[in-house]
Amino acid sequence: MKTILWATLTGNGNYAQSGPNNPPKQEALADFAAHAQAAGNFIVGRRTFEGMMASGSGGALAGIDIVVVSGSVKEIPGVTVVGSPNEALSYLREKGYQAALISGGADLHNAFLGQGLVDELIFNVAPVLEGKGLNLLIDTKEYQYKDVDLLNFKSLGNGVVQLHYAIGHKTEVQMA
Repeated sequence: MKTILWATLTGNGNYAQSGPNNPPKQEALADFAAHAQAAGNFIVGRRTFEGMMASGSGGALAGIDIVVVSGSVKEIPGVTVVGSPNEALSYLREKGYQAALISGGADLHNAFLGQGLVDELIFNVAPVLEGKGLNLLIDTKEYQYKDVDLLNFKSLGNGVVQLHYAIGHKTEVQMA
């Protein structure tokens, strides 16, 4: 099963933090919904999931198999809750999915990356800068420096640029 880590980053490389004064870019939200629909699923951390539901983003995700990774919460109505990245992938494999979309939370992203469980990266770079923020941290010895191959890049509109990478595969770049 192919695993795809999806994130929106700022122009200076931080995770794009959204809130009432800086809502997420609609182009990035639409792109996430399209990727989630295509995969039929997504894996998310508990806090990110709670933020998604509080913002009213749940409607666009109807019919998608949502897997929440949490070490503290054991049950959330309407979704599957597991305790680790490996449990999330095992659940989706057992259901017959060909791809898993890893959607959110810096801790969750870093757990998947640190365990070598990511095949592809999709970064939507938003046209904003943030003075502080969360970063992707690859902090295990084997993943301190990792080459990636550009698969594709395209504009999503309104200044949002998407970069699509493969980890550990040599491919030819597709321009959209």
